[in-house]
Amino acid sequence: MVQIRPSSSTGLDLLARAALWAAGAALVLMTIIVGAQVFSRYVLNFSLTWVEPLAIQLMGWFIFLGAAVGVRENFHLGLDLLRYLAPPRVNRVMDAISMVVIAIFGLFISWYGLQLAIRTWDTTISGLGISGAWDFVPLMSSGVLITVFALERLWRDGVQGEAMARSVAVETEATPESEVA
Repeated sequence: MVQIRPSSSTGLDLLARAALWAAGAALVLMTIIVGAQVFSRYVLNFSLTWVEPLAIQLMGWFIFLGAAVGVRENFHLGLDLLRYLAPPRVNRVMDAISMVVIAIFGLFISWYGLQLAIRTWDTTISGLGISGAWDFVPLMSSGVLITVFALERLWRDGVQGEAMARSVAVETEATPESEVA
């Protein structure tokens, strides 16, 4: 399992860990039921009607919960070329802008997931017999998590950035001028 990086927020640590475990459980469960479907179809010669819609539900959960934890732990894809060319202060500004955009994106995911859930509340997922709105619950919940985790990273990076700037300033003041040159 991925090691969650320590932070000052125990509640968010537990939330991220729970999301990661839920995503892993959904992936394992999806694998098991798809395997059962293959066995049922090709060995027993009948098809389980509930497997495909449930597998899609589980896939939504593990993809979106994994994405939320990826935002928190900085596991998402990125272009690092500019990071190598830019000074540290510019990198911190780019990171802050990126986290703000990701937080807004999370809000949009939640909002539009809610809109889709409202529109599909009266429909029924065939094979499962549950409301079509359940297809969009992973969007809504992970959008909230993405926003919360992005804001936490923004705050955490801001606090660490200030601490790093203070330590550099203290080291610079403590260093005799003969060593600086």
